[in-house]
Amino acid sequence: MTKNKYTPEDLEVRIWGFVVVMITIILFGIVIALLYSVTFVTQPIKSMAPIDQAYTKMLNDIVLLIVGGIGGIVGKRAVGAVTTAITPPSPPASVPVATVATVAAVPSNAMPVWVNPPLDETWTPPPPPTTPPNHLEHDSVREEIALARQEVKNA
Repeated sequence: MTKNKYTPEDLEVRIWGFVVVMITIILFGIVIALLYSVTFVTQPIKSMAPIDQAYTKMLNDIVLLIVGGIGGIVGKRAVGAVTTAITPPSPPASVPVATVATVAAVPSNAMPVWVNPPLDETWTPPPPPTTPPNHLEHDSVREEIALARQEVKNA
């Protein structure tokens, strides 16, 4: 019985897949725990309990780190694949280097240049309204509101 030995590329793909799967399982576990703790655990009426706030903040930070890690791992793999696909093949050994046409290299990490749109500096705001506000038309409405406020203050 002979064992099949993996090539370095096979090992790299297997390790990469294992890491991505494990980090994804951890991410799903954290999300499920967070949803359970926020959904099914009774909270105070107007705010979240202080320990739950700390727990939620900690889980939020962990999830951000894990998502960033997954993005970095997947992105590294994708950039490597794109780089190998874009690079021109090396010339054959029998062809002199001087006869091979050089290809203008386009930097793969070049960011687009962003130009802010021009601002319209001729715009001026309209004048303020000259009429009095009409949201409280009757004195009886104002009295009802004042009485309701007074009742709340005294209660």
